[in-house]
Amino acid sequence: MSREQRGPNEKLGAVLALAGISNAGLARRVNDLGAQRGLTLRYDKTSVARWVSKGMVPQGAAPHLIAAAIGQKLGRPVPLHEIGLADADPAPEVGLAFPRDVGQAVRSATELYRLDLAGRRAGSGGIWQSLAGSFAVSAYATPASRWLITPADSSVAREANLTEGSGAPLKVGHSDVQKLREAAEDARRWDSKYGGGDWRSSMVPECLRVEAAPLLLGSYSDEVGRALFGASAELTRLAGWMAFDTGQQEAAQRYYIQALRLARAAADVPLGGYVLASMSLQATYRGFGDEGVDLAQAALERNRGLATARTMSFFRLVEARAHARAGDAPAAGAALKASESWLERSREGDNDPSWLGFYGYDRFAADAAECYRDLKAPRQVRRFTEQALSKPTEEFVRSHGLRLVVSAVAELESGNLDAACEQGVRAVEVAGRISSARTTEYVKDLLHRLEPYGDEPRVVELRERARPLLMAPA
Repeated sequence: MSREQRGPNEKLGAVLALAGISNAGLARRVNDLGAQRGLTLRYDKTSVARWVSKGMVPQGAAPHLIAAAIGQKLGRPVPLHEIGLADADPAPEVGLAFPRDVGQAVRSATELYRLDLAGRRAGSGGIWQSLAGSFAVSAYATPASRWLITPADSSVAREANLTEGSGAPLKVGHSDVQKLREAAEDARRWDSKYGGGDWRSSMVPECLRVEAAPLLLGSYSDEVGRALFGASAELTRLAGWMAFDTGQQEAAQRYYIQALRLARAAADVPLGGYVLASMSLQATYRGFGDEGVDLAQAALERNRGLATARTMSFFRLVEARAHARAGDAPAAGAALKASESWLERSREGDNDPSWLGFYGYDRFAADAAECYRDLKAPRQVRRFTEQALSKPTEEFVRSHGLRLVVSAVAELESGNLDAACEQGVRAVEVAGRISSARTTEYVKDLLHRLEPYGDEPRVVELRERARPLLMAPA
């Protein structure tokens, strides 16, 4: 369904020309984005021609999908007014703001918590259109720069009033905060073992909505408030990480931005750095290596003299991942060397944050292997992958699956087809036990690399074993 404007939509036509997208190309992109969100759309080049030449305004999610499709091509957010569709149903920019004021930061975070990852407003059942937006790495620029300038708010004490929610406002204490921290710890364990799409992991957004939001809107002293913001930041970052792992990049980006803002209110600079490192990994995964470097270096710069040796090692490792994706072998090698040096300086009694419990030499080796995979150095990949796979896998099942795929790629690039397929079969077996779109994407990449050997019996066997995984709903 569409409704008609007055005359042609010259703004849309101009932006399409700027982006270099044809009518058929835009229709295909909009249909694909809709399919990713469970919508069946059948737009074609004639539909787009009507939008441009006759000013027809498509209904429902379509205007936001159009903006998202063009934004992906331009590499930046595209507001509806820029494409002449401002009179469509407005899509709130929920979760993308990084307010300077603490009170506004609370409102920004709690508004995001009221929405689940499926795009429905809690309690209403109505479709929330803003998650039709696309991931845009440029949306991280303002949050990162504001955090660098001011990584800690001066005061966060709060007196709530009755107009901010239903019933009397809560008086928040340390016991309330401890419950959030325990929820974060449980979620971290489930995520590592079962993937971000496991039903237990999906309880994190619900915990933010039901537990964290009322506390943030309550009354608390500066001391309790700092702890509350820190616990909420950890949970919010986890929600972002799980969305990232399940392929919901737009939702992940919004959670990460709010997690960084909450970490600033907590005056927890290492935690803020950890959120920036998560942003960096997402940017790198999406192919924005240079921006990934910037985000990782921002985390490093503000944490000099503050973070523990193990924390600094992880930040340098994330920087190395971004350099490698950007194709800068010398910079990646230097960052890896620095990361290993920091890790060697860490000690058992260091006051490492609880959220860094996953990180040790096996994780360093796993990421080093991925760096060398991106740099096409299979011998180094094999060396580090062997070290990464030496640790038992009961707790970090997803990581083990990813490492197996990286190992398979290294074997393939070394000319060892049988070994590559053997590792691939093991990776598929692990991937079938967890819910992780990222792991599935790694398997798809391996199968793509094996296409030149498609008639080989071992490759045929691997492809058949992977079929149920690849056909499973996202």
